[in-house]
Amino acid sequence: MKSSKPMPWHFSGRSCSVNRVEVAAETVVNPTEDPAKVEKALRAILKEGSIERLSLGRESFLLRVKANGLNSLIPLQGLLRQDQIRDAARSILFSGIAGKTIRFHLNKQVAYVNHVSFSQPSGESPLGPISVEISCDDPESLIDWIAPRSR
Repeated sequence: MKSSKPMPWHFSGRSCSVNRVEVAAETVVNPTEDPAKVEKALRAILKEGSIERLSLGRESFLLRVKANGLNSLIPLQGLLRQDQIRDAARSILFSGIAGKTIRFHLNKQVAYVNHVSFSQPSGESPLGPISVEISCDDPESLIDWIAPRSR
């Protein structure tokens, strides 16, 4: 008989009990950008997962990484801790909850150098942001795990 109890994931002394986590991160690659550098920026956020390249015409294309499972978010969790922005991240992540989904945007250039800076969906960066969408059964618990309160 299969248990319906979610598996707790532990990282840095914290645990998170969720049954399902699906993560997608995507960004437009402009004609002036090096696709390998843009992929490196995406991989700073999501090291695991398959990558897709979708043509947008006129030499632009979309790079999308999709991953499943809480482990796929460990790089993001580590960057938030490294950059000491967990409290600010909590505020942004909680404001991005819609139902069972969390949506937010990150600066592509900052991600390329293995740091995190939250961004607006448009107008803030000339190269455009990385858009991230996390779907899970308990977004609040997931945020508590990704970005626990620092105090």
